[in-house]
Amino acid sequence: MTKTEKTLSNHGIRPTQMRSKIYKFLKRKQSAVTLREMQKIFVIKSEVDKTADKTTFYRAIKLFEEKRMVHQIDDGTAIAKYAVSDENVANTNGTDLHMHFHCTDCRKTTCLPNKIPEESLPDEYEVNNVNLVLIGICKKCREK
Repeated sequence: MTKTEKTLSNHGIRPTQMRSKIYKFLKRKQSAVTLREMQKIFVIKSEVDKTADKTTFYRAIKLFEEKRMVHQIDDGTAIAKYAVSDENVANTNGTDLHMHFHCTDCRKTTCLPNKIPEESLPDEYEVNNVNLVLIGICKKCREK
């Protein structure tokens, strides 16, 4: 069993070939990706197989999201983007609390490393989702 298959199994997900490929792809990405971007990559690679249909991607991503392996980012572009969640999330509500950065030049959205401390959340509130996006120009685009 591969490391990716073990990770999926540990989260209660049956590690099919496509789920493993999708998760492995997301793990390698430095920035968040849309379902459409993923589909383009996989369709090009699997012209013969035709295993990469829209429903397969959607179901896999929603399953990963449900198991908190992936999180959806709304960066203000009206297109949902997805990134792998931190494997070491230790807060009690199980949410990967962090900010994102969206570059207006290259249009990439990345997860920022600094976590939001759980202590800053009031006790009388239950957090189910967090969406914090900083918008500006990334280092690469600034240096052009």
